[in-house]
Amino acid sequence: MKPRLKAIAFDGMHRLIPSLYSEKGTVLAEIAPTEALLRDAILLDGATNDRIQGEEHGLMGISTYELIYGVPHAHIVNAAFTHTSDSGGRFNDHMRGAWYAAVELETSVAEVTYHKARRLADIVALGLAGERPDKDVSTYDDWLADFRGGFHLLDPPKEFADCLKAEPVPTCYAAPQALARQLLSEQSNGLLYPSVRHAGGTCLVCFRPALVYSPRREERLEIAFSASKDGYAHKVRAVPIQ
Repeated sequence: MKPRLKAIAFDGMHRLIPSLYSEKGTVLAEIAPTEALLRDAILLDGATNDRIQGEEHGLMGISTYELIYGVPHAHIVNAAFTHTSDSGGRFNDHMRGAWYAAVELETSVAEVTYHKARRLADIVALGLAGERPDKDVSTYDDWLADFRGGFHLLDPPKEFADCLKAEPVPTCYAAPQALARQLLSEQSNGLLYPSVRHAGGTCLVCFRPALVYSPRREERLEIAFSASKDGYAHKVRAVPIQ
């Protein structure tokens, strides 16, 4: 069943990004003491940095013509489409990224904490209980963006159950990634769908960098994880942006 197309208008949808990427778009900003050294380090980093390579030469999954340039926070948007993991995400494969966002901040927190807890559980920490990290503290910036236009809608959800499975990751991504590839080939802008990690939450995946309107940074959140019997518990608090 093909999702129906719906005209949407959302302001201020939430996307949480590790705060170390917000300022300069590279972790090198944390270790380079001057702008001159930072420029030199970025030139070296550019040989392997997917965002920089994508912006200058394009990547197999996305061309330079699709990325955005010369507008505020372009590096934040482009990074979402050029940095991918080996298994991809729910609606993108390893060839091409996407901009994921949620209507509610709580939904973005639920999505981020689920995946961070999985990564922590996969780390082998010899000498600690359960041979896994017992705690972790990370900060994330809440990036807002607006969306207008026609997006495909996964509704009713039961008709798209194969695309909304919670587990096992990444095997459960096979069906939604196949749907995303089909829709991309048909010039789709993206999808609106119910959150798998936050009951009642609404998520959006945007396939087109140019449709991420007016990206801007809101608050910074500190998320503290602590190992528990069933995985990891977490606490969230707002912290100042320095």
